Amino acid sequence: MADIKKEQERDELHRAIWAIADELRGSVDGWDFKSYVLGMMFYRYISENLANYINEGEKEAGREAFDYVLMADEEAEQARADLVRTKGFFIVPSELFCNVRQRAANDENLNMTLEAVFRHIEESAKGSDSEDDFAGLFDDIDVNSNKLGATVAKRNANLVKLLDGVANMRLGNYKENSIDAFGDAYEYLMSMYASNAGKSGGEFFTPQDVSELLTRLAVAGKTEVNKVYDPACGSGSLLLKAAKVLGRENVRQGFFGQEINLTTYNLCRINMFLHDIDFDKFDIAHEDTLTAPQHWDDEPFEVIVSNPPYSIKWEGDDNPVLINDPRFAPAGVLAPKSKADMAFIMHSLAWLATNGTAAIVCFPGIMYRGGAEKKIRKYLIDNNFIDCIIQLPSNLFFGTSIATCIMVLKRSKADNRTLFIDASKEFVKVTNNNRLTEANIKRIVEEFTAREDVAHLARCVPYEQIVEQDYNLSVSNYVEPEDTREVIDIVKLNAEIAEIVKREEKLRAEIDKIIAELEA
Repeated sequence: MADIKKEQERDELHRAIWAIADELRGSVDGWDFKSYVLGMMFYRYISENLANYINEGEKEAGREAFDYVLMADEEAEQARADLVRTKGFFIVPSELFCNVRQRAANDENLNMTLEAVFRHIEESAKGSDSEDDFAGLFDDIDVNSNKLGATVAKRNANLVKLLDGVANMRLGNYKENSIDAFGDAYEYLMSMYASNAGKSGGEFFTPQDVSELLTRLAVAGKTEVNKVYDPACGSGSLLLKAAKVLGRENVRQGFFGQEINLTTYNLCRINMFLHDIDFDKFDIAHEDTLTAPQHWDDEPFEVIVSNPPYSIKWEGDDNPVLINDPRFAPAGVLAPKSKADMAFIMHSLAWLATNGTAAIVCFPGIMYRGGAEKKIRKYLIDNNFIDCIIQLPSNLFFGTSIATCIMVLKRSKADNRTLFIDASKEFVKVTNNNRLTEANIKRIVEEFTAREDVAHLARCVPYEQIVEQDYNLSVSNYVEPEDTREVIDIVKLNAEIAEIVKREEKLRAEIDKIIAELEA
């Protein structure tokens, strides 16, 4: 019953988002539309979150009729310092989402009003512990952009539609279901636009089912961890999946991530707030992870989950400093300049705790290519850091049909065998993409945990055999695929052929007899 209710709520939310998209079709490009809707949802969320927090406190103090929404700004200012300390930000009542929306249709300067509100929210955190989490958070919601309309009047008309659409979303009671609702809205928007917005969808968005599998592999056998880290965190879906799988309270020191793209960096921070991760429990940085890592003081991490961008260019050996970087130096060679995949793997390994697990989505080429990548594979295998390689089905990600892999790294393995799992058949087809079902995920995780040989599915391979295969880590080298061709009984087939030949000879004799009679 609960599942049916949740699905109904999700469908209703998707319809509400689609209705806003329909209203603004032709006015706002899809990829930009996503940012505007998420920004407005975030604005609504923190407004209601703050008002509810204050109202509950007042009601506990006996003021049943109190409503922060109706309070005068001057009076509310008295609580600013205390609220910034506890919540990380402050909004005066007149600038709450519901009050701005109420005046919006009659506000000729709505774009300027919203610009000021967003600036005030960011400024409220300045000088506090939450400053970095709020700085530039609304940068992608440019209310003065021509993307919203050619004139101020058109821009404001679209802003009214956005405010109304987001206000009409039935998000229910925040404590019960709003966080899921925001997460669902976020993922729905990402899936709507990731594949057709002229962006590389996989770069920004890891589908829920892949996130679930990756996270469950990384936390297998654990009920709580110190920290979770993603070196290419994008919109934060993998970090948040860890919060969901383990429970936020079981990630003791919080969530850490780094993202090079400014838009997705802002979306990731918004996503943290939308999923009720407190400002002091996450640290998302904006920089190039490979050349300017921002979490030296926070490593090592017990759980690392990542879907780094595939085969991107990087400085590599053009930068003479990198070969001496403690993250890359142990392998004695840098990942190729044209393919940074192995650099992300070395970075993750370097920052992995002794008792930790890293689960990383990989491009299949790094498993078999020669050169520097082979030398890095040799280093990883010789030092017994690779725990498991999993071959995934094709067509799981937006924007690419390639069958990717998962590499699981550990610093403290129980033996020197590497587990290979062929999960290429573990999927169901849904419209244009393949999806992993709960049953598919469960089977892969169970096999990962059991580490047992299963015909056509999994094999635990000793170190010596991998050396014999010249450090090739392709799953197909170790797990024989099931032969689904029809089994042919040769003896039976030969008997049938002999019978056919016999009949043919008999027919030929009869035809020769008829011809002889005709010629006579």
